[in-house]
Amino acid sequence: MKYWCQYRVLEPPGVSEKSVPIELVVTDHRYSPPNISISHEKIVEVGTNVTIQCCNQGYGGIIFLHKDGHSAPVQHQDPRGGGTVTFILVAVTPADSGTYRCCYHPKASLFVSTPLGDSITLEVTPSPAPPGAELVSRGNLVVAVVRGCAAAIIFGLGIFFVIDARSLWIWRDESLGGEGI
Repeated sequence: MKYWCQYRVLEPPGVSEKSVPIELVVTDHRYSPPNISISHEKIVEVGTNVTIQCCNQGYGGIIFLHKDGHSAPVQHQDPRGGGTVTFILVAVTPADSGTYRCCYHPKASLFVSTPLGDSITLEVTPSPAPPGAELVSRGNLVVAVVRGCAAAIIFGLGIFFVIDARSLWIWRDESLGGEGI
């Protein structure tokens, strides 16, 4: 069932807008929680697609995937006559690390939920550097240093030529006795 708040004022007469609705779902322990499984190791690298399956033993209804610490489900699906759904976490990041559980809302009453089932914990780790990546990184550093030195030399030569040209003009003007001005 969904609930929201609203208020009325007498002076000047009026009614507020409705608040954001919240849904009240009651946990019914008469239903057994769904089973959960994961298709990969529980420790995966960043960018991996992870498949989590939840099975509600054929009771029907909508199955929800929850992550501990989040109030709303991460995903949900209707198994359409079956009792198993597959949730895919695409290209996981460290933010996807955590503990996951499933529950379902039986078709007979969509505002009733089973208790959360057993949990699986997923840990997402950074991808290891490919072999030789350190050498490439050092090579890039050397190239950057050489380019920086070359730029400094070119800049210095430019300044030298400007100063030399200026002194040549000053010398020329003095040797002409200022007649060219």
